[in-house]
Amino acid sequence: MVERTQYLERIQPFIDKPVIKILTGIRRCGKTTLMQAIADLLVARGVHPSRMLQINFESFEGLGIVDAEGLIRHVQAFQAKQKQKTYLFMDEIQQVQGWERAINAFRVEYDTDIYLTGSNAALLSGQLATHLAGRYVSFLIQPFSFSEFAALFPQSGLSRDDMFMAYVNLGGMPFLQHFALQRDPSMEYLRDVYNTVVVRDIVANRNIRDVDLLDRLIRCVMANVGQPLSATSLSRYLKSEGRSVSVDTVLNYLSACVEAFLLTHVPEADVIGKRVLNVSGKYYLCDHGFREAMVGGNEAQIQLILENIVCQELIGRGYHLTTGRNRARGIDFVATRDGQVAYYQVCYLLAEQRTIDREFGVFSGIADNYPKFVLSMDKVNFSGEGILHRNIVDFLLDK
Repeated sequence: MVERTQYLERIQPFIDKPVIKILTGIRRCGKTTLMQAIADLLVARGVHPSRMLQINFESFEGLGIVDAEGLIRHVQAFQAKQKQKTYLFMDEIQQVQGWERAINAFRVEYDTDIYLTGSNAALLSGQLATHLAGRYVSFLIQPFSFSEFAALFPQSGLSRDDMFMAYVNLGGMPFLQHFALQRDPSMEYLRDVYNTVVVRDIVANRNIRDVDLLDRLIRCVMANVGQPLSATSLSRYLKSEGRSVSVDTVLNYLSACVEAFLLTHVPEADVIGKRVLNVSGKYYLCDHGFREAMVGGNEAQIQLILENIVCQELIGRGYHLTTGRNRARGIDFVATRDGQVAYYQVCYLLAEQRTIDREFGVFSGIADNYPKFVLSMDKVNFSGEGILHRNIVDFLLDK
């Protein structure tokens, strides 16, 4: 089992604090396992398991609780037996209608520490903001990074580079550990997860009727992951495929995919003028394994996959990302954390001088002294003129 220490370290300061802890992320990314790790940590600190109530709303027990009233009755029966502080762990809470009111009541009525998971960002808006504004903290949980993925297979016998190529093709969904790097069952599993996310967390949540149109749109974004895409260009593409669709519908569908954590939107910012250009940007997959399963060609389009991997790695390290515009040149990522900024440019190989000039040249004219990185698969160090070059695999394994 991989210990997801980077998440536990962020969550631990909030344990036993009077805020509700919400773990969000795409289905099957490891939220349930991480919540169990929190429970295990509490037991190690001396909390008896009888003081914990754990409910998975997709289990047989949880399926019987469909609304706030049912949840309140269930928790009241548990609390009636308690004389000390309790701990509530509720998995996929969005399955319960009106759950926000119930959770707020537990916070008010009981001495309890509450942990929730959910697979749709919509649970962080609307009624949640009304009932729990300022009383919760959320943590985005992602599929495994490369360092976590490699730790799953210590006895594989693969070289570091071969393991990385396995990651390029399979992605980092935690359940893949059960398939021992076998391609066919891994792809079948990823297709099943993709279909579940589309049906339960996108179509059902937004009441989308044209599922075929949604699927075509997602596949187009997958095929062009990390490329500048606008709702207008996507609308034109779908029209060329014989599916007429408005720009507003495209935006609605993309928003639904972001809410379900299938896609990540990285807005564009002018690094000279310091303006965020909200109407533009790029879309990345939460896990590039879905692209291989649904579209294929991850190795053939490795440049796109490397950029996607770096995007999710930086988010996993706690950075807020924009994609930068330096005059007419594009910078892949402007990463901000705790008031500090770093710039990242990603490419496959610095095969010739004009490639080096292009990738390093995007930083020309940026007068600040924040670190600037070029990441590639090269093993030779091309650092120079204040710009740091790093091998991507080294970067991903850097603690």
